[in-house]
Order: sequence, then C-alpha cells, then structure tokens
Amino acid sequence: MEIAKLNTEQQNPKTMNIDLMSTEEIITVINQEDTLVPNVLARQVPTISEVVDRIVEAFKKGGRLIYIGAGTSGRLGIIDASECPPTFGTPPALVVGIIAGGKEAMTEALEGVEDDKQQGQADLENISLTPDDIVVGIAASGRTPYTIGALEYAKKIGAQTVSVVCSKDSEMENISDYTIAAVVGPEVITGSTRMKAGTAQKLVLNMLSTASMIKMGKVYGNLMVDVQMTNEKLHNRAVNIVKMATGASDEEARAAIKEQNYHTKAAILQITTGLKGTAVKDLLEKHNGYLREAIQEFYRGEDK
Repeated sequence: MEIAKLNTEQQNPKTMNIDLMSTEEIITVINQEDTLVPNVLARQVPTISEVVDRIVEAFKKGGRLIYIGAGTSGRLGIIDASECPPTFGTPPALVVGIIAGGKEAMTEALEGVEDDKQQGQADLENISLTPDDIVVGIAASGRTPYTIGALEYAKKIGAQTVSVVCSKDSEMENISDYTIAAVVGPEVITGSTRMKAGTAQKLVLNMLSTASMIKMGKVYGNLMVDVQMTNEKLHNRAVNIVKMATGASDEEARAAIKEQNYHTKAAILQITTGLKGTAVKDLLEKHNGYLREAIQEFYRGEDK
C-alpha cells in the first residue's frame, strides 16, 4: 500500500489549523484525540485475549515472548520487556525486546534501519528463535520491512506470530497468525505515530505482558507477589505487599521476607500457613509458583 493511503498518514480534519491555536486549545485537542484510543482497543479485546492465551502456552513450553519493531514501536517493545523482571520476577530472557539498529536506536533516531528486511530475520536468528517462541511484530503502518522480515522468518520456522498495527489490511496482517489492529485514525500531527498510535501500542503491550503474567501465577489478588527487591523502594513495596496479602504487622512481614531469602511470595505463604523453611519452597514448587493453589492445598489438608 502506498504510504499516502495509510490510515496513519492521513490529515486530521480537527487539527488543520493547530498552528493557529492557543496553547490550551492545542493541549485540549491532543487530549480529546487521546481519549479515542481505549474505545478502539475495546474492539480488539477478543483478539488480545486469544494472543495472551497463546503467550501463556508458549511460556509453559519453555518458549519466549519476543517483541520486535523499529523506531517508536521497537522502543515500546523494549520498555515492556525490560519491566517484566523487576515487576514479575521473570528471567530477562523470557520476554525479549528487539529494535532495528540495536541499543543505539533506543536513544537516537536511526530511521534508515527499518528498511532492512534481512536484518529483521538476522536479529531473530541472533537470539536463536525457536518454534516454541511467539513473536510480536509492532509497526503502526503495518508495512515496515524490518518487521516484516522478522515475521516472515518466524513463520518459516514455525513460531507463532502476532502483529500489533494501527492500519487496516496491512502487509503484516497478511503474514501473521494474529493481528491486533488498533486503527486510531489520523494523528494530531500528520504521520506522527509516536502519538495516538504509540499510545495504543503501549496499551496493547501492557495488556499482553500483564495478563500473561497473571495467568502464570505472578499475581495474587492484584498484588505483584514476585516483585524483585533490587532497591529500597521495591523492598518497602514487597513489605507492603506481604502485609496487604496477610494482614501481618510490619515487623512480621519483614521477618518472614528475611527468613524466606527475600522472596515475597514465599513470605506470604509462610505467614498464611505457618509453614517454615524449605517446606514453604517445596509447596510453592509443587504448584509451579501458583501461590493461591499452594494455599488452597494446605488448607484442604488441614480440613482432613
């Protein structure tokens, strides 16, 4: 499709005279356009849900979630991937973000690299992509050669493929097993897809990773019980999580966390059940880290 015909490249009739507006008028129209995004994504909920189930299946087979894209799209994938280890206690290799041009492209605009279709394949080869992985290609236009090359290679080796795009009937949609099409309409500034399109992509990635981690037992209630205590703020957050989950005092929570080698989930299980030492770890491992299942089994045993 010619770039001039893409949804993301059309002029927005509401902002044709934005350069003549007052500051408050500019901010108001940007805000009004941003509010359109969640309603567009609401129509994609069934597809997003199905993709989450495929991601969970991939994780349980030992596969990975791979985000790949160029420019803003690639940066958003890396941001989402990099936040999974501290939030959910996942190994860095479980959710991977790849951007055209590599690390340098995170802070500098290397726009030419998105045209290299072969590099998209090469970057997946470099991480030893397997059929157990699931690859999410991100591109507002749905036509970025780098991302298309990655998706075609993933498809070729048997990995599941997903496209997150902001255009209808895109090239990426024709390649992928699943397409999340967040067609948010023309941008406030014509073609500036870091705006509504970028917001839509960020929201989609939040849903994919967060829902997948919930399904993997990384959340108890609405608490991030696998949070990594890598600094004082996160240590205090873990203490509060233990207190909220158990009703324990600050002192009790801190003591349990220390006894369980700074493992939030294990501290909760210790306080909730009264188990100590390795018995806590053994029960969690038996249930593959699903805290609620471990607690339920303990109390089923108590009732006998």
